[in-house]
Amino acid sequence: MRPLMAFLLVCCLAEIQAQNKFPQKPNILWITCEDISPFVGAYGHSEVRTPNIDRLAREGVLYSRAYTTAGVCAPSRSAIITGMYQQSIGTHHMRTNGSPKYQPVPPYSAVIPDYVKCFPEYLRMAGYYCTNNEKQDYQFQAPITVWDENGPAASFRNRSKGQPFFAVFNFQITHESQLFSRKDSLLVDADKVVVPPLYADTKTARRDIARLLTNIERMDSQVGDLLDMLRKDGLYENTIIFFYSDHGGNLPWMKRELLERGTHIPFIIRFPGAVHGGTVSEELISAVDFAPTVLSLAGVKIPSHMQGQAFSGAQQSKKARQYVFAARDRMDEHYDRVRMVRDKRYRYLYNYMSEKPYYQDISYRLSIPMMAEILQLKEQGKLNDTQLKWFASKPEEELYDVANDPYELNNLAGDAKYIDKLIELRAAFRQWNKTVGDMGAIPEKEMISQMWNGRDEPPATALPKVVPAKGGVKLSCSTKGASIGYRIVKLGAEPKREMHAVTNWDITMIFGNSVSNGQLISAQPVWQVYDGKTIWLAQGDTLLVQAMRIGFKPSALEYIDGKTFVGQPKN
Repeated sequence: MRPLMAFLLVCCLAEIQAQNKFPQKPNILWITCEDISPFVGAYGHSEVRTPNIDRLAREGVLYSRAYTTAGVCAPSRSAIITGMYQQSIGTHHMRTNGSPKYQPVPPYSAVIPDYVKCFPEYLRMAGYYCTNNEKQDYQFQAPITVWDENGPAASFRNRSKGQPFFAVFNFQITHESQLFSRKDSLLVDADKVVVPPLYADTKTARRDIARLLTNIERMDSQVGDLLDMLRKDGLYENTIIFFYSDHGGNLPWMKRELLERGTHIPFIIRFPGAVHGGTVSEELISAVDFAPTVLSLAGVKIPSHMQGQAFSGAQQSKKARQYVFAARDRMDEHYDRVRMVRDKRYRYLYNYMSEKPYYQDISYRLSIPMMAEILQLKEQGKLNDTQLKWFASKPEEELYDVANDPYELNNLAGDAKYIDKLIELRAAFRQWNKTVGDMGAIPEKEMISQMWNGRDEPPATALPKVVPAKGGVKLSCSTKGASIGYRIVKLGAEPKREMHAVTNWDITMIFGNSVSNGQLISAQPVWQVYDGKTIWLAQGDTLLVQAMRIGFKPSALEYIDGKTFVGQPKN
């Protein structure tokens, strides 16, 4: 899409803004599905019917070269929500807050650099109403300041009249687990699916592929329901709509891999007025670019620390990407360390642990019927040479011509004809590694100890300070990088002093009979993110305040009685 297409798109957006059809703070909707490569009709997959996603593509821009920074959800989602590569901030292991059954370390919330925030905070401070339904999975506990609403009932419909929104809807029906947990009827004929050469052509493989495609069709129906709601609310034509998957496909030898099938995702943006509808962009896009691009589209300054770059909006990067990058580290019980660079044709992989095979015996994945069958066929000597490559040991370097070798089975790293490309991508990998940093070399237990300052538990965020300021109050916290949230409530009676020590975030718990002798009359519906300005309190208000640095324990709840500081809002 560079440079002419990008120029035309910016010009058209500016024209629409001038006609008041596209406000300076546009509504932005993210439709996120899980665990699929571009297995949708708009990308040429005729086996699956996806009319709603296909319509988005006809009315929007389809990005044919969009990639995630990991082949698995939590590290990828960490990069998406922060605009930072996961291995640069300590969120690279899959996963940190997982079940002890599936990981060799106790669950922990990653302590990321103090200057890194979840990007919806910046939108909220700019006046956006931000909602998430409902999966987060960021490798850390999100502070109360990230979302106005997070949960299955979160809705942009609850915002104030005229307030712009940023809303995320996560559809989980295509997740890996749905290959073995769903028992409803198939919508795709298993006898007609295409079985990739990675797998033996068996009834089990065909059934699992048909299940994947069936789940995609059902997800498309959910997308259609959401878009119908937008149309009913009169929002479809003034909302920027993203559709994407959080990483690539969920079948064995797809998910978790840093190959095309593990990192290549469907990605479509529909702009208001269907600007340049039906356009196919071959620009390289990384999911780490999503955060800065949303800020750019919303007219919010992109923080200088973000490692992604905006590919649309007023702050669009002047230089298109030459490469996308990805990282693989621990997957559930098993450690590995791989880094990837891809340009528009070739993929380079550097294997830090080349003594290990490609295959990892991940217990969670063993629930997929075809995974159990693959292992059985291997023991029986019934896999061919292509299918056995998954179980081979890795070389230190790999190079693939993805255009001519879409399943990436022919390693060209030792071929003299490709030495120049190998040197180029190797240099790009090393420069990226040097520029963004890589915590993957630190043993995980040692990394956790460093995050916790050598203690056996995470540090606690300091209690926020509430100070008078010209009839109102201002807030601060001595913990560097802490986000501060607040709520204003009205009580029918004085709350007891015990609530000072309460840390439960649920307002109904805070004001239950066991904690307060006051009756909750009204409250702001959400925790507000503190932006440094004076908070005005009215007679009878009680201010609730809590601070949290990502990875730290949240502070205790602080409160202040509005009788002490009562001011009048400015006109």
